[in-house]
Amino acid sequence: MIAFIEEHRDAIGVEPICRHLPIAPSTFYAHLAKRSNPELLSDRAKRDKALRPEIERVWEQNYKVYGVRKVWHQMRREGFDVARCTVARLMNDMGLEGVIRGKKARTTISDKSQPCPLDKVNRQFQVPAPDMLWVSDFTYVTTWQGFVYVAFVIDAFARRIVGWRVSRTANAGFVLDALEQAVHQRQPGTGLVHHSDRGSQYLSIKYTERLADAGIEPSVGSVGDSYDNALAETINGLFKAEVIHRLGPWRSFDAVEYAALEWIDWFNNRRLLEPIGNIPPAEAEANYHSALETQTMAA
Repeated sequence: MIAFIEEHRDAIGVEPICRHLPIAPSTFYAHLAKRSNPELLSDRAKRDKALRPEIERVWEQNYKVYGVRKVWHQMRREGFDVARCTVARLMNDMGLEGVIRGKKARTTISDKSQPCPLDKVNRQFQVPAPDMLWVSDFTYVTTWQGFVYVAFVIDAFARRIVGWRVSRTANAGFVLDALEQAVHQRQPGTGLVHHSDRGSQYLSIKYTERLADAGIEPSVGSVGDSYDNALAETINGLFKAEVIHRLGPWRSFDAVEYAALEWIDWFNNRRLLEPIGNIPPAEAEANYHSALETQTMAA
């Protein structure tokens, strides 16, 4: 209403307009006075004015995908003493909202002729330490040059992405490359379980042999049941919602690969994850190792 009055005040006048609107002329003039002199604003209005750019900064710095809850958690981590309802109100006023995940298309193609390991996870994706359980899956991206496929290997402890690969073909070699990266980066010891769906890529001879060479025990879920690999499906869903669907359409393989690299760095080091206490995966792992060192020194 204020904007409408300002737009037509010269032609019609403030008082005649206010007679037809639910606003008094004094309210309009008070608004103008406060805008010209911010000291006249209420304490709440002054605080809102200070918080708005900070909220927008947090939202923009995190891929513009955070909703109210994660913006609020991040601001609290940065030392802002702000209520969640205040963040919700101001985000609504500014038209800021989080990304919403959609449904994922099925990519699992089973080969019933291949031997299949047992499901050693049974939908229990919580583990007490890193490098006890890795989960793997891949998804696809439509580009102007054709399909591009993105594979992830995730450590279940803190949901950290420890291996990934982008490929123009969905063959066994590209998911094996993601596994190789994870093995090289983490150098896991004994007792690690690797869980995947029954896709032919993960049941290939080369993939199975590489798991055995690294001393990693294979585990496979059932066909067409996303709950049996729910953690990997969740990471796929976040990647598609926060990058692919939000920033597309995609022109090329290179564009997808670069976007995946940037997102994975942000996801591992800065993205807040509720299941691990609204902290980034790298911080959760660092906290674990720090606590372990403290226990060792105390002993």
